[in-house]
Parts: sequence; structure tokens; C-alpha cells
Amino acid sequence: MEVLAPAGGREQLIAAVCSGADAVYLGTKSFNARRKADNFGEDELKKAVAWCHGRGVRVHVTVNTLVTDAELPALCDTVREVADSGADAVILQDLAAAALFREHVPDLPRHASTQMSIHNAEGARLAKELGFSRVILARELSLREIRRIREAVDVELECFVHGALCMGVSGQCLLSAFLGDRSGNRGLCAQPCRLDFRAGERDYALSLKDACLIPYCRELEEAGVSSLKIEGRLRRPEYVAAAVDACRKALAGETPDLTDLERVFSRSGFTDGYLLGERDLRMFGRRREEDKAESAAVLGKLASLYRREMSRVAVEMELTIKPGENVTLAVTDGANRVTVSGPEPEAVRSAPPDLRGQLARTGGTPFFLRELNADVLPGWTAKLNPLRREALEKLLAMREKAEPWQVIGEFRPAPPEVRRSGFERNKKAQPKLRLRFETKEQLFDLPEAEALYLPVEELDEELADAYGQKLIGELPRLVFPGGEEALRERLRALQARGLETLCAGNPGTVLLARELGFRVSGGFGLNILNSRSLEAWAALGVAETLLSPEFRLSTADRLGGRIPRGIVAYGRLPLMLFRCCPMQGKKGCLGCDGRRQLTDRQGEKFTVLCHRKQYSSLLNPVPLYVSDRDLRGLDFQLAYFTVEDAGICRAVAERMAAGAPFEGRRTLGPYFRSML
Repeated sequence: MEVLAPAGGREQLIAAVCSGADAVYLGTKSFNARRKADNFGEDELKKAVAWCHGRGVRVHVTVNTLVTDAELPALCDTVREVADSGADAVILQDLAAAALFREHVPDLPRHASTQMSIHNAEGARLAKELGFSRVILARELSLREIRRIREAVDVELECFVHGALCMGVSGQCLLSAFLGDRSGNRGLCAQPCRLDFRAGERDYALSLKDACLIPYCRELEEAGVSSLKIEGRLRRPEYVAAAVDACRKALAGETPDLTDLERVFSRSGFTDGYLLGERDLRMFGRRREEDKAESAAVLGKLASLYRREMSRVAVEMELTIKPGENVTLAVTDGANRVTVSGPEPEAVRSAPPDLRGQLARTGGTPFFLRELNADVLPGWTAKLNPLRREALEKLLAMREKAEPWQVIGEFRPAPPEVRRSGFERNKKAQPKLRLRFETKEQLFDLPEAEALYLPVEELDEELADAYGQKLIGELPRLVFPGGEEALRERLRALQARGLETLCAGNPGTVLLARELGFRVSGGFGLNILNSRSLEAWAALGVAETLLSPEFRLSTADRLGGRIPRGIVAYGRLPLMLFRCCPMQGKKGCLGCDGRRQLTDRQGEKFTVLCHRKQYSSLLNPVPLYVSDRDLRGLDFQLAYFTVEDAGICRAVAERMAAGAPFEGRRTLGPYFRSML
């Protein structure tokens, strides 16, 4: 198995490689999910890749944030930068970035970031259809669920084995964007979830302990995982070295002592709750002052793990010593070969020299001697240390030579083909109104509404008959392995009653809906911010879609692509999706009505809404409302009702239909902010 370590900067890179990582992942100065890390500029990236390749270590480059149309030219520069570096793989979230790498650097392996929220077999299959060679799975999966995905899909799987756990599912979190004006999907998460949210008497209710799955490395290997990923591009080099060392020992069959790893960084200890399917209060913890003190005490000890080069690259040597001829030493790593020569040999005046012993002294280099072929006449010797040093230095220089990937085609994105919406052609009208309900008890119709959304679990034959083609079934935001078949059966039954369209908000449900023959309406969870991404989802079968709530509305009339697009124009938007519910008690869900509230430091109340005990969502306490703003470029606007009663739902819908201002407290969300 591959041990994949984080490298937020040069020091972390050295720590990862010298402590034994097989591969590292790192970011350029832009378009990566840890923009606050030191990261690597263009020249730094080339040097880092060359240095790693010299030591037999692979480099995966993260280009895993959402991008806007205005950023596509800069993204093209990043594509070329990564290609020129000769990196071994690129990690991607936005389908626009995936398309650019696929078109222009087709031979460079592409990995689907955990930011793509892939958590089931259908999502992994869609990633493979897009040309990804590896899927980095969501952190929330159990060992059994990982096995199910492996059995269903022939694609490499990468899993996080150690490090921080986001409270929300990666790629589906809007908390930092709404509360802190810094987008997690854009690499600038402000981590507001680590602040003191309270669930009753329990404090820091959105802070999970770090995961530590290192004791389960062999089980993960048997489940079909190809790569063990250590989280932590914002962590110290000592942390990186400690985690790599523990993984290496676990894979060697040893039982690693995790004490120092816990001391260097933990939040009241570690958790394996997701992997074991034990998602309870034991998973929660926060960084305490005593944790910080223990960290400072162990740093010096852990630094010793990466003070010297690790000799990991096997070489073969051929030594020739014959009287009257220059001594020659040839060294090969199997792909590169170096030959050096020295003075004529000397006669042996004492015991025969230990030639292998002299040549095996490779400490301080990345090499170790695996095999020596010696053509040496008895009674002769030579000074071998200078020859060995010269040969290994030259071999390392050859290995560190950059090997860029071939770049194909014109490398500037064409301006998007601007598509004018019906609303823009008729400025007196609003974009078409659509209504989304959480329960069938909220459901009503308006003449102005062109579509009604309802979760498929709430749909029945009577509703399907009553509303016909106007009805859109909303698929769950999360469908974990083991739940797909029951969902398929329900969808087939609804299809038989005339349901034609499904709203799908993640890669897995897009594929599921498409394969069952439904018309696919994209949800805002697809995270569409740019024209290329819109086109890519359309090519995958999406007939229309909601844009990301982080989309900047002033650019809507310039967004390319041909399929209809809309936004959530009203709603207490889900800011996070949880698989480990923060509202559970000591006895789990016992006594919970599925609608509880968290309180932040300012006393703001956040509703946590349970979705049939499969997952829960954190709702923004302040409703979003933009129906009275300029919505040019959009085809429809959606009212996203969650906890409102039927009367409030109707009143809001009527205001939206009229383009009237909102009464009361509201937010405009990120729609009118600069994209950070």
C-alpha cells in the first residue's frame, strides 16, 4: 500500500520523504484546498518533484477547489505548470479543471478529490467514466462500506488514515462561506465549526476528534484500498513524520506506539468511529491547553525521524579492478546507469579488503546496495569511497531530471458561448418560480410555480397522480452503500406512477437517476460555478441545474452552456451535512424528534434537521432571500422550504412570484460577495 503524506511546505516535504512516505501531496499557490499553507510556486514545484523523484517518491498535486469563469485562464496556467513539473498525479474537484487536464495533459493520472463527496459505488463509477484513475473516498465511510465500493467498481481507492475530521461532509459545507466570508470549497475555510456551538449542556458540539485508523492498515488493504492518506497540510513537519512512521510500522506488521503521535497533535485523543460504524459522542473532542503543552514537549524527539536521508532506492553495482587499468564502478537503479573511473589499483599488502562493505556505505543518500558484481583479480584493491560518492551523486542527478508531461492543443479557454435566458429577453418577468418542500404536509401549488420538489421518501402514488409532470422527486443528499437498492426499488415504483424527473445533488445520485431513465435536474450540491463545469454536467446527462449558492449573481448573464440554470432564491440553506449527528445524547437518537437546535456564541439558534436517521443537516438560522434582486441570466429560482409551516411557505412563495422585498431578517448569502 502507498503511504501518502501531506506537504504544506518545504519542511513538511522533507519530513514526509525522510521518514518513509511513498508519495506526497502538495499544492501550488492557487486552486488548492489549503491555500493558507506555504504551498509551492512554479519553480518550487519543479524542484520539489525532482527532489522527490530522485528519492523514489511520487508527487500528487492538488488542484481541488471550485473556480469561476474569470479564473479559467489562470487555471490553464496551473495546468501547464503541473504538466511541466512532471508530477505523478493531479487531485481535482471542479469538473472544469478535470476537463482541462483531460484534454491537454491526457496522460497525467487524475484523482477525484474527497471534495467531490464520493461516498458510494455509483459516485465512484461516475468518476471512472470521467477518466479518473483514483477516487479519494469520503471520510464518513465504514470498513464494510469501503469493501462494497471496492467490489462494485474497478478503480483505485484512497482513504484518509489519519488526521482531522471535518464535521460536515467534504465538498458539501457552506458554513465558512456563509458565516465567515471564506469558502471551504475555495480553499479558505475559517473553521467556524471549531468554535463553541452548544447542544444543550454539551459544548463544542461541532468539533470532532482527529481520526486514527493506523491500527487498521491491514484491514484497509484487504478491503481494497490502494493508498493510505494522512491529512495535515497545515500541520508541523514533526506531525507528518510521526504519522508516516506509524503507518510504515503498521504495514510492516508491527504495533506502532501512537503515544507520540497523539502528543504532537490531537483533540482530546483520536477516534475510529466512522470506520467501525460507531458514530456516537465518543467521536467529539477539541484542542485543549494540555494538548498543546504535550505537543511542545515531543517535537524534538520526533524531529529525529527525518534528520537523515532514508536509503530506499535499490541499486546494483559492477566493480572492475584489474592491474594496469583504471578502476571502474558502474551503478544502476534499473532505469538509469552511471559509470565512473578512478586510478589504477594497488597491490594488497594485508588482509583482502571488504569491497562490498565499502560500497554499501550509502548512508546519507537515498540508495542502498542490493547486488554487487565484482570482477576483481586477487591481490588488488582500490580507493572505493570517492568512486562510490561520485557515482551515487551522478545517479541522483539523473533521477532528479524533470520529465514534463506532453501538453496537447491550444491552451487558452475559448470565451463561453453566452446563452440568454427567457427572463433576460423579457425584462418585466422574473425567472420561473419553483417550490421545494421538506414534507408533503407543506406541499401546495401556485399558478406561477412551474415545478414542485419533494423528497422521494415523501412521494406517494396519490401525489404522483395529482401533480404529474410538475413534480420533481428530490433524491437524498447522501446515499451510503447498502441503501442504494431500496432507493432503486422506490424510484422504479414512482416511475411506474408517472414520475419523470429527479433532482440529484451528488455524482452518485446523478448516475443512479440517469441509469434508471429519469430526466436529471441538478441540485446545488453539484457545486457549479463556471461554464465548463456546467457543460461537463450536461454531458453526463444533467438536463437542467441549480448553481452553487456560492455563485456570484452579477456574472449569471455571462455564464455559458445551453441547459437551463437556476438558484436557490429563498431558504434556510443546509450549511453542513452530518453523518455523526451532534444532537444525539448518551443513548443516541432515543427521544429525538428530528428537529433540534444548536446555539452559537452569539446565542444564534441553528436547527439540525434529521433525514430519516441516515444523515442530518445544519440549517442557516437566517433565511436567504434574493427574489427582489437582479436575477438576469437565470431561468428559474427555487424556494427551498425546510422547517417553515405551510402558511409561511405560501406567503414567501407569493412574494417571490411578485418579486417583492422580504419582510424581516434575511441574508443575501455569498451571491453578491467577492469570491474568496
